[in-house]
Order: sequence, then C-alpha cells, then structure tokens
Amino acid sequence: MFQRVGSIKKNDLVQVISGEEKGKTGKVLRLVPEKNQLVIEKLNLAKKHTKPSQKNRQGGIVKMEMPISASNVLLVCPKCNKGVRIGKKIVKEKKVRVCKKCNAVLDK
Repeated sequence: MFQRVGSIKKNDLVQVISGEEKGKTGKVLRLVPEKNQLVIEKLNLAKKHTKPSQKNRQGGIVKMEMPISASNVLLVCPKCNKGVRIGKKIVKEKKVRVCKKCNAVLDK
C-alpha cells in the first residue's frame, strides 16, 4: 500500500513553490499524512543538538531535514521539467496521475 499526501507519494520529485526554499526541487523521503506534511531530501534543514550515546559517541550538532507542508510543493513533470498541477485519469482500468499541461502520465 502506498502512503500519500494529496497526490504526492514517496520518492516523487517535487518543487517548492513558497517559503525560504522557493524554486528548489528534491526527492520526497518521508510522508507525515497526519499533519499533511512531507520531508524533502536536502531541503528545509535544521540543526539538532545531540548528546553522546552508544550509537553516536561524539554527540554534537547534526543537520537534518524537517517536514514542509504539502500545500507548498508541486509535483515535477518529467516531460515539462517543472512543477505542475496534477489530474487523474483511468488508463487500462487503473487510476493514474496526469500532468495538466502536457497530459503526460506520471505513474509508471
């Protein structure tokens, strides 16, 4: 079963459309459907202070990706190569995501 936030799935390529990271693209690492948020690779970084432990003997400051609202991102169409709105169509008795600009099928 796929986990979704709106029409966005894990491993999708997305473009940020508002906030500090506006215009940047990245791959979706993790979804937080309860809060309608997602974590994007190498975007929205925050510094976390960690204590020394068995796993991490050194401790110190670690940069980690923080969740961003799903309303602030658009799925990137591989054909258009930019963030686009998504529609849904039925192809061969299967519901698929479709680019609103070029009608390219986004699901494999």
